[in-house]
Amino acid sequence: MQVIVIGSGINGLVAAASLALKGRRVTVLERLDRPGGAVRTEALTLPGFRHDVAAMNLSMFAGSAFHAAHGEVLRRHGLALVPVDRPFASAFPDGGHLGVSTHPGETLASFSLEADRKAWEAQLAMFPAQAAALGSLLSAPMTRRGLASAAWRIWRARGSAGSLELLRLLASSPRAWAERTFRDPRLHAALCTWGLHLDFAPDVPGGAIFPYLEGLAGQAMGMVIGQGGADTVTRALIGVIESAGGGVRCSAEVERIGIDGGRATGVALAGGEKLEAESVVANLTPRRLAMLLPGGSGDARYDAGLREFRYAPGTMMIHLAMRELPPWRAEALRRFAYVHLAPAVNDLARTYQQASAGLLPDAPVLVVGQPTVFDPGRAPNGRHVLWIQVRCVPAVIEGDAAGRIAGRDWPSVQNAYADRVLDQIAAYAPGLHDHILARRVVSPLELEAENPNLVGGDQVSGSHHPAQNFMFRPVWGYADGGTPIRGLYQVGASVWPGAGTGAGSGWLVSQRL
Repeated sequence: MQVIVIGSGINGLVAAASLALKGRRVTVLERLDRPGGAVRTEALTLPGFRHDVAAMNLSMFAGSAFHAAHGEVLRRHGLALVPVDRPFASAFPDGGHLGVSTHPGETLASFSLEADRKAWEAQLAMFPAQAAALGSLLSAPMTRRGLASAAWRIWRARGSAGSLELLRLLASSPRAWAERTFRDPRLHAALCTWGLHLDFAPDVPGGAIFPYLEGLAGQAMGMVIGQGGADTVTRALIGVIESAGGGVRCSAEVERIGIDGGRATGVALAGGEKLEAESVVANLTPRRLAMLLPGGSGDARYDAGLREFRYAPGTMMIHLAMRELPPWRAEALRRFAYVHLAPAVNDLARTYQQASAGLLPDAPVLVVGQPTVFDPGRAPNGRHVLWIQVRCVPAVIEGDAAGRIAGRDWPSVQNAYADRVLDQIAAYAPGLHDHILARRVVSPLELEAENPNLVGGDQVSGSHHPAQNFMFRPVWGYADGGTPIRGLYQVGASVWPGAGTGAGSGWLVSQRL
């Protein structure tokens, strides 16, 4: 009998591919008419311009356990990755910038203070050992045995003092870690901006890990994107599944998971078709999974945990077809994959507070992706694409922090708000508007309508704050992908180890099966 995987996002596809390669019969069911979830690339503006719909950075996939085990077979099925030596930079209103690249001298030259250059070099010297310890923890199953094993490995490698220092980092907020380590407020902002990629405002405890890892890994290893688009991963995974005898069915929406005697027996599709299965792997958020279990799981605490799972503020996406790259006042920015626009740590805190209160932020945090700097084949004739994440925005609009937009529903305000965003970028890149050939604006509610796992436009599928991370993700006692129903497993960004393209939950559940 087959294993059914609900949802063709990266965790679902990795689980399916892992099982198929072990000889299991696997069928992936996708409600949309095309696969990939958040890892898709489409012509959203003009013919010949390929835009990553959501995920652009594939570094986590390139460093994943699945890629380490099956990279060669993926390459045979078309996986092509592009190394990026200048992963990110932050722009500032005075025309200055701070950039992190794999060229140490270049990175240090963008720092203003000699003390920070020395501190950065000291952090880099410690990074391999610290990253290995964090890797042990972040890849561990959230079970007693998994945690004990990770703790033992960390203590043996780092000793008591090193383990305590790691614990301090794990408990720190982005601002606390940045200010403890460096002096320049611009460097604080450049690093803390990474926190909002994962729902960590500057002062949220437990949020320092991501800025630490992304900042220093950007220097040590750079970034990876997909050749031709992020969907190179999706297409390769589907090729692996199909070549091993599995299948991926699109336009196949699951309405209910069948349960008999406390065990998953299969699924019922919209339209009435029923499919039997020995196991069901649900690549779904807690909200969506609960909808497919109309009678509940039989465990009241688990069911309450699914209902109470908290989602992060939303994201708005703007995709631009460009005549040429933005005319940044700091010309060096034309060489980076990501340009962050959040000049001060307090700007990050204000944006998060405004979005959490239901307000359209007056000057949102922006992540401007420039993939065609490294992968020019995504656009024709020397043109470019821009990939703009607007972080953070509310799913339900209560007002405008700037007091200029009167509407309260996304269809009526999204273009006006996109104008604000583009004007904000133009302040750093005068003349930007003259280079735009076409644009596509995607509101947080449109993101959710196309992909129900992005609740309210939350691209990380649930807050990663400490009360909802590690052994608490998604529900205490079920962070290993299990559920109270035998034969039913949950994977995805809502399950430990959380968001990103690393597909950790899909890999861990496939190994368990």
